[in-house]
Amino acid sequence: MAIVESERVIGRVSSSSASRFKIEFANDWGLVAAWASQCQKTAFQHPLWYGAWYGAFIAASPLIATISDTVARRKVALVPLIRRVHHGVRVVEFADLNVTDYNAPLVRPGVTFDMAEAQEVGRGLLEGLRQVPGGADLLRLKKMPGRLAGGINPLALLGRAGSSSLNGNIIETGDDFEAYRTSIKRLQMSRYWRVFSRHPGAEFRIMRSVDDAVKALDVMDAQQQVRMRTLGLKFVLNDDTHARFYRDLVRGGLTNGYVVVSALTCDEAVVATMLGIRQDDYFVVLRISNAGARWSHCSPSKLVVERTMAALHERGVRRFDLSVGNYAFKRRFGAVPFPLTDASVALSWRGIPYALRDQAAQGLRRYPWLAQKVGRALGRSSHEE
Repeated sequence: MAIVESERVIGRVSSSSASRFKIEFANDWGLVAAWASQCQKTAFQHPLWYGAWYGAFIAASPLIATISDTVARRKVALVPLIRRVHHGVRVVEFADLNVTDYNAPLVRPGVTFDMAEAQEVGRGLLEGLRQVPGGADLLRLKKMPGRLAGGINPLALLGRAGSSSLNGNIIETGDDFEAYRTSIKRLQMSRYWRVFSRHPGAEFRIMRSVDDAVKALDVMDAQQQVRMRTLGLKFVLNDDTHARFYRDLVRGGLTNGYVVVSALTCDEAVVATMLGIRQDDYFVVLRISNAGARWSHCSPSKLVVERTMAALHERGVRRFDLSVGNYAFKRRFGAVPFPLTDASVALSWRGIPYALRDQAAQGLRRYPWLAQKVGRALGRSSHEE
């Protein structure tokens, strides 16, 4: 086993002399960006997403794993990780920090893992992390879909399927959007549109220029901050780090269609805004804002969602994801929940208590009624609206 340390490539390990998979670690996204651009793209497993993420969250320490198949003699996957210290424990986790909805490796086109291969990838990553220069005590992976590019997500096997407290929410509209609209007619979106349209200058827009999109983000930050203050909650998405991330994402992805920014506007105000990302026929909502109670008569948040869906459907989108969380309005839009997986694995003795605590919480989620009682006892809010 050889471990090579340099200024930027910080480790190169394999799980054993007979291991099929070699793990190499880097602490600079720039070293792997070219390789990442060759991987299969999903909405979040995308070089534009991680380029913006690692560029903005500079306080995080990148620990990016490249997985190579020694039999095929080629790279097969990349795992976007970070390492941080929490109460003296060195925690390795996805490049997320509560902005990446779904976490998974980026995989080479045409590569899928069968069960045995997926398990070997997971074991190799764990052993590599146990020997990485600088050390690691706990691997904590959250919000992982069970499948990836038509095959098994190897890292999801490290946890119990469906163990995350969060879930995705997918809407499949099919080719007939009017039929979908009929299926959600109880939301009365046509009535809300008529009410909104009475305001002078009322229109729905998808931003075409980066400048207009950034201005919409400024409005979104202000509207969401007011909303969070009203609820007595801390708002962080307009701090320097998050503001840079979302704006860099817009600058890098708006003109090529990866990023979508939309708004309801009239002469009087920007009434609602929405930010999301698109990959092929799939679109996921990232953020929504509205101008407050004064505009509740036209339900602007729901209206900007529905109008954006209609516009993107005309452009070929058929799967709409309302992102993580079990909020009631997502059910009303016809979203179907799909489970996500969390995994916590101790990499040293320091990580054992944290892994056991995480695993106990994950196990508790198998009994939702009990989990809700425990959450209320601890003063935690539900993900239900």
